[in-house]
Amino acid sequence: MSARPFLGLGLIGALVAAPLAVAPAPGRALELGGQTWFASPPWKVEFRNYTSTVGAVGAEYYFTVALPAAAGVGLAGLELQQTRGVDRTFSFDERRTRAFLGEPRREGPAIPVEGQFDDASRVFRVRFPQPPQPGQTITLALRPWRNPFQSDTYLFAVTAIPAGPNPVPSALGFARMPIYEPFSR
Repeated sequence: MSARPFLGLGLIGALVAAPLAVAPAPGRALELGGQTWFASPPWKVEFRNYTSTVGAVGAEYYFTVALPAAAGVGLAGLELQQTRGVDRTFSFDERRTRAFLGEPRREGPAIPVEGQFDDASRVFRVRFPQPPQPGQTITLALRPWRNPFQSDTYLFAVTAIPAGPNPVPSALGFARMPIYEPFSR
């Protein structure tokens, strides 16, 4: 038997083992160059709004993120930016911002949350003083003073912020919020 096949297997073994040397131990943040990264970032956001008519009061917008068990680090916060939608004047009641474990209509324990809305840039920044941990599903609930006054499909770019020094945000995609004219005959 020739030594050549074993050399090839050794090279393949080295290539497969190399990424393992970079991955953090379970429950540890991935820190590179003084920055904190998700080892396995959340990859999507689910959006729900049960009040979708123009100008409706009492609406609550739910942004749900599942933090993978292999994330390696908790969720320090979220950033949501309105990127599409005709009405750019509807504001949020920051004091009524809340978060919890689980999903809407299946709420678990509340999570402390701090929110700040910048009306000019249409960005809502949320910070979790006690970051939710890997393996948890987190829902952020935002309350506008009212729904937009014009029907359209509104989009919010959502970014997850890992807990740790110099965090590197991870884009989760877009939350899509259709707002409709009330049905009348």
